[in-house]
Amino acid sequence: MNQQGRPQAPARHDAMLALHEDYAAVLTRFVRRLTTEGTVAEDVVAETLLRAWEHQDVLQRPEGALRAWLFTVARNLVIDDWRSARHRLERARAELPENAAPDQTDRILDTWLVAEAMATLTEDHRAVITRAYFGGEDTGTIAAALGIPAGTVKSRLHYGLRALKLALAENGVGRP
Repeated sequence: MNQQGRPQAPARHDAMLALHEDYAAVLTRFVRRLTTEGTVAEDVVAETLLRAWEHQDVLQRPEGALRAWLFTVARNLVIDDWRSARHRLERARAELPENAAPDQTDRILDTWLVAEAMATLTEDHRAVITRAYFGGEDTGTIAAALGIPAGTVKSRLHYGLRALKLALAENGVGRP
């Protein structure tokens, strides 16, 4: 004991280790029955043991009273968590955000950039590119639909794609 009547640091450390060894596992099982969130259970047990550490007088109680105090604190912490804004406003997810459905923002921005670049093309180039790449039509089908030779379709595709690539580059879009 020091002059203020507090235990010395090594004795407190040893007492905390003993407390953890004696009660951490049983408290964890108890709290996991109260909550479905494993990380919350671990946090509650850690907070319970920390509160015991902060209230050294609790450690001097008989084992039954100490055990009752620890379980009461753990139960109250779980109830406080249920009542907290975090519990009401946050929703647990089964997967990490990185593994969730992809964000549609990039797809929308890409669509917008391509639409802007397509608007810079001539109507003839835009028609063959739209039918070929967005409609999935082959050269012969496009030629028949537009009433032009297949060679003209190929030429318009070639020059239209070059113009599209240039328009995208002017907007800062390019290969990484």
